Amino acid sequence: MAIGNVTPDSFYASSRLADPASVVAWAKHSLDEGADILDIGACSTRPHSTPVSEEEEWLRLEPAFAALRRELPDASLSLDTFRPAIARRALDLFGPMIINDVSGGCDDMYALVREKKVPYVWTIKGDYDLPAKSNCMGGIDYVLDPGFGFLGSSERDYECLRTMKRLKQYSKPLLVGISRKSMVYKPLGLTPKTCLSATQALQLYALEHGATILRTHDIAATRRTIQLWQQLNGTTNDKW
Repeated sequence: MAIGNVTPDSFYASSRLADPASVVAWAKHSLDEGADILDIGACSTRPHSTPVSEEEEWLRLEPAFAALRRELPDASLSLDTFRPAIARRALDLFGPMIINDVSGGCDDMYALVREKKVPYVWTIKGDYDLPAKSNCMGGIDYVLDPGFGFLGSSERDYECLRTMKRLKQYSKPLLVGISRKSMVYKPLGLTPKTCLSATQALQLYALEHGATILRTHDIAATRRTIQLWQQLNGTTNDKW
């Protein structure tokens, strides 16, 4: 899953896309490098950020998705939003896509994805006791995301990564988004720009512990990590 942000303030500058033309160029480049899904957001959710208004989020998203549907009609798209109203507008106007909701969701969002029958990324924020909270997921095709970067501390992030294999018991796809995040670069005294190799090390660990989707800024590098993991495990199945 390739990360693209139609924002001026995302924590990793290289993921920022200024206009529809840059969105399409990024999308084509990502697909050429092996991306399976294009994930677009227009409201930064980095820790301590101030969300833009709902209308501003839509003003950024609408031309980006219009350009993608026009230029790449067969691409698999994902919308990164925590707002049900934004998700509904996008689904109504641009058709089915994944809804990637880092907030963990709400009744309105659950009702929407159930109504539209679209895949939903359910961010569980380190709470691996799913039976206690999964009643709201009835009738929803969902992917699990542990929520790395939203757990309050690097210590909590690493504890959840170490125990992530527990989630395999639920037989759901598992999305891991650790690309260039503070849990990667801060312990090493690096920056988002300089922590690619460290990101790859943790991505390899995540694959070994059940990850089935890697959300990443660096498609080619992540593909190489996947290829080495496949080599290690004696498989050549590209859609692991």
